[in-house]
Amino acid sequence: MRNKDVSAVFDEIADLLEITGEQSFRVNSYRRAARTIKSLTKDIDDLHKAGGLGELPGIGKSMAAKIEEYLTAGHMALHAELMSAVPVELPKLLGISGMGPKKVALAWKELNVTGLDDLKRVIASGEFAKLKGMGAKSVEQIAKGLELLERSSGRTPLGIAWPLADELAEAMRGVEGVRRVEIAGSLRRGCETIGDLDLLCDADDRERVVTAFTRLPQCRRVLASGETKGSILVERRDGGEIQVDCRVVPTESFGAALQYFTGSKEHNVRLREMASKRGWKLNEWGLFEGETRLAGDDEAAIYEKMGVAFVPPEMREDRGEFDLKSAEAMVEIGDIRGDLHCHTTASDGTADAITMAQAACDRGYEYVAITDHSKSSAVANGLTIDRMWRQIEMVKGLNKKLDKITVLVGCECDILADGTLDYPDNVLAACDFVVASVHSSMKQDRDRVTKRVIDAMSNPNVSLLGHPTTRLIGRREPMDLNMEAVVAAAAETGTALELNASWQRLDLCDLHVRMAVEAGVKICIDTDAHSTAQFDQMKFGIATARRGWVKTKDVLNTMPLPSLRKWVAKKRKV
Repeated sequence: MRNKDVSAVFDEIADLLEITGEQSFRVNSYRRAARTIKSLTKDIDDLHKAGGLGELPGIGKSMAAKIEEYLTAGHMALHAELMSAVPVELPKLLGISGMGPKKVALAWKELNVTGLDDLKRVIASGEFAKLKGMGAKSVEQIAKGLELLERSSGRTPLGIAWPLADELAEAMRGVEGVRRVEIAGSLRRGCETIGDLDLLCDADDRERVVTAFTRLPQCRRVLASGETKGSILVERRDGGEIQVDCRVVPTESFGAALQYFTGSKEHNVRLREMASKRGWKLNEWGLFEGETRLAGDDEAAIYEKMGVAFVPPEMREDRGEFDLKSAEAMVEIGDIRGDLHCHTTASDGTADAITMAQAACDRGYEYVAITDHSKSSAVANGLTIDRMWRQIEMVKGLNKKLDKITVLVGCECDILADGTLDYPDNVLAACDFVVASVHSSMKQDRDRVTKRVIDAMSNPNVSLLGHPTTRLIGRREPMDLNMEAVVAAAAETGTALELNASWQRLDLCDLHVRMAVEAGVKICIDTDAHSTAQFDQMKFGIATARRGWVKTKDVLNTMPLPSLRKWVAKKRKV
């Protein structure tokens, strides 16, 4: 799918138009187009081939023509024209906190700032602070943002940001006078990568709480410390740094602040528009009719006053969530009855099968599938056919030793380059649960890799397509799958699609998950655990599933074991 690429180009065009002084209505039209494309669950190439671009909201003839130009030629003339109209390094300034397109334009046109080095120079000389509307605080924020950009390795993966945020939130709960602490921002929405961490505290002596925040032992450097907000840099466990902001708000505004600082920006804009149509005003302090506060202390009350169902944080992306009647059936971690994808020391795991099974039992699971790698995964110590037969007997024997959990015989069988499976059917049929996954030849062209995956799903013994796109976030791009075709094949063959909860993967992504459940395909949320601790990554998969509007009934491993066995058997009987 090239949706992400097309969306990024439209976003960049909007930025460049704003920098070059274009009228706001034109800038906003490109931003709307970018949001529409980014939120698509369908492949934009397929929409183009079907002549459906003009049917997308916010995409008129002109925008559709530009999308077509990009899809056919690999570029847009307008984008190239705008890029040539500004200095090459200038767009990089947009990555600095506080440097929006208007400030970038001002620095460029007034001070001839063309890149990061120029910006550092004019900040140091004091020229930047003299620009109209800049102000000392703005300059200080931008200077710190510039430094952070240079020192930071970029956005932080969900799996690194989440435990760090939990640790900091727990530390703030121990500060005297703090009544409540919540995590906000993109982390609360379960985004796969995080910019900054946001904490909200409910307390009366706000300045004292901010001071306590800036003195946390995790703080490497204080970026700002004021009466109601502090900003610090904290080291990540991978050696990078992340900015953490803590805002302290009064009780009567805590719910409104939590809603506001959770975002997303697009969701909040829609909510404020809804308030404005009623003659109300919504901000981080509350929902007001004139001077009268209608809501503010409780987040849910804001949605209730608006006459819409409460929207869970993970769904706040302006993707139709305001049309929901209720989100109460969305999957929660307590709904998960088992993990159907994990590895042991038989292949590349760090614990033996009985230890992994006991760890799953300790988490309250009803069942767990031991799914070690097949023979072609040599790097992962994949099991030869002889070893796999012995594994099958060994795993079956575990059920005589464990009485509180059922251990399912499984395997993660490689989908080979030609679409055949790494084990013969008699081995697969001897398993209770088969995960089929691609681990090699991932750069095959779109048609070939799509056919390869669909051929594997057609095997009646395959219950689950594992980590379907093979992506590793920030390290490896997804395979060029025709996801609509894969989803259609999953629905036709009765094969589940995995939402791999490993934070390095989160594969399927939220948009593809939503596409799958809308087609009636079962999602299986697994951790792909290679150690007992990795079972705890289930929460990352749940967050991604909720971002994809997944309900409990859509998830294979929320089924009780008898129902799961019937589901597997149904495909095998076809």
